[in-house]
Amino acid sequence: MKEWTRRQWEKEVAEKEKTAFYLYTPMCGTCQVASRMMEVTEQVMTDLPIGKANLNYMEQLAFDYEIESVPCLIITQGGEVKEKIYAFQSVPHLFDVLSKNY
Repeated sequence: MKEWTRRQWEKEVAEKEKTAFYLYTPMCGTCQVASRMMEVTEQVMTDLPIGKANLNYMEQLAFDYEIESVPCLIITQGGEVKEKIYAFQSVPHLFDVLSKNY
């Protein structure tokens, strides 16, 4: 998964039908587990642009998109935020959520 800046993420949202943006903080233990799940999910879903970012460096994004906690997965479709996932549960769950059409 590539690290995205906010500008890179917004470019992907504008150009692609669907994107996923994984937000984390490095000291968060739950984020470390979620990161591993996201890496596996990304390997299966090669057609979906998935990026990640350390939320410590994206404070304004946290305010603008009302991020409640980390880890957080923002899913966009058609240029709009369709869902924010905070409970990553399992790789199959992530696959199901990311495969969903809104």
